[in-house]
Amino acid sequence: MTPLTFCILNREGDTVREGEIVLTRERLTDFARRILQPADHVALESTTNCWAVVDVLQQHVANVVVSNPMATKAIAHSKIKTDKVDAKVLAQMLRCDFLPTVWQPDTATRLRRQLSGRRASLAGQRTQLVSH
Repeated sequence: MTPLTFCILNREGDTVREGEIVLTRERLTDFARRILQPADHVALESTTNCWAVVDVLQQHVANVVVSNPMATKAIAHSKIKTDKVDAKVLAQMLRCDFLPTVWQPDTATRLRRQLSGRRASLAGQRTQLVSH
C-alpha cells in the first residue's frame, strides 16, 4: 500500500506534526477524525488517486486544494527530493497562499472520467487480444 506523507504547520509555519499513514480509506478517515481540525486547510499533489483522498478529507476540514505539479516545479527541482520535503513545501506554499492549484471537477465529472478511462482501458485490452 502506498503511504501518504503529511506535514502539519501552525500559522507561523512551524511544523506541528509530520509522518506517514498507509493510504486506505479507513486509515485516512481515522487520521482526519483524530488529527485534523474543521478549520484546517489541506494541500495535496495532483496524482492518480488524489480525488479519492479529496473526497475523504473534504468531510473533515475547511478546504482541500490540489496542487498543479507543473507549476510547483520548485519541489521537483529541489536538491533534497523526498516525500517529507515535498509535504512541507506544499504546506508552506498553502500557508502563504502561494500554491498553484488545478481545477477540481465535481463528483459527477470525476465519475464520468473514471468510467471513460476504464472503457478506454478495456478497449485497448480488446485490441491487443484481437491483434495477437
